[in-house]
Amino acid sequence: MSKQIFGAQLSLRCCGTTAPVRTAGPCWQLYVAQSGLVSQWPTFTWPTSTQIPTVDQRQAALADLGFTPAEDAEWQWTESSGPEYHPHPVRVLLLGTVKVRPLEGGSS
Repeated sequence: MSKQIFGAQLSLRCCGTTAPVRTAGPCWQLYVAQSGLVSQWPTFTWPTSTQIPTVDQRQAALADLGFTPAEDAEWQWTESSGPEYHPHPVRVLLLGTVKVRPLEGGSS
């Protein structure tokens, strides 16, 4: 079993995203933080929606990226308010994080 542990983060991109694919509206995005350029981090973007991806959907997205939650890891959620400079009213931001490890024989 791989002993490498990384952090995965799930957040709602309220104004859409430009990377790795442009979206026209809000969408949830999951990425695995690693060393190197942020633009090269494994990233999964759900279709435009504000619905929080289910645990099964998050698990499938992680597997698609070559990762799985680390042993005994649970999703942790943080709530904060969005930045005032956005072109819409300040709103609540929800951020999910979990420790992950590469899948055995995975691409990462």
